[in-house]
Amino acid sequence: MSSQPPHGPLCTLDSLSSDLRALGAAPGETLLVHSSLSALGWVCGGAPTVVRALLDVLGPDGTLVVPTHSTENSDPAGWIAPPVPRAWWDEIRATMPAYDPRTTPTRGVGLIPETVRTWPGAVRSDHPQTSFTAIGPRARTLTAGHALDCMFGEESPLARLEEAGARVLLLGADYDSCSAFHLAEYRLASPPLDDNSFAVQTPQGRRWVTVRDVAVDEEDFERLGADFEGQGPVVHGTVGRARARLFPLADAVAYAERWLGEHRVPAGG
Repeated sequence: MSSQPPHGPLCTLDSLSSDLRALGAAPGETLLVHSSLSALGWVCGGAPTVVRALLDVLGPDGTLVVPTHSTENSDPAGWIAPPVPRAWWDEIRATMPAYDPRTTPTRGVGLIPETVRTWPGAVRSDHPQTSFTAIGPRARTLTAGHALDCMFGEESPLARLEEAGARVLLLGADYDSCSAFHLAEYRLASPPLDDNSFAVQTPQGRRWVTVRDVAVDEEDFERLGADFEGQGPVVHGTVGRARARLFPLADAVAYAERWLGEHRVPAGG
């Protein structure tokens, strides 16, 4: 174990709840949270304390939503972090465990979403790679109907969050994590398409399936987010030591539609 003192500040349930309220998070609202636990400081109780603080602020009528992606359930031919030998590809495709919303762990989204995934009463959507998990009275409505060929589009929780008037909280996370911008990619005139493969459980048993879906790309989301901040209704604050930004999801999607339409070359263009 490290002999170095922890990086502060000391964050408790009460201090995090107070910071979130000061930022403007409100009881009864629906909140999509992208987060970094390490950005907050030293949290007494770790990720469960952050989840409790979010639920405390939202109250019994509010709904917490987080990305619970499991991107390792994918074609190994596209793996780069790290790659695997080509000789393994066929066996990986044949043996990759089928997605199970109850047990498949998250990957690459942090400890807070993984904690939400296993929280009592949590409801997770059915996409094997880009699921979202929700806690609260709107959880089932927001996560229902997540189509296999629609990671982030109209048949995903992002569209349901837009309809519900949700807000996005970037809690120590940057705009390259802002999944709401992906919904705008689906609404471009000619979005690029690609094959997407994964293991799913069907009534006939486990299957490796390939679907055609929009090829999403967050490479320019930081520039998009910076421009959105200059013109959009973004509330800034600090939670623990983390930079926090709070804004309406629908406004972010509408701005991203215009911005991407101007800055990206259409597929085949």
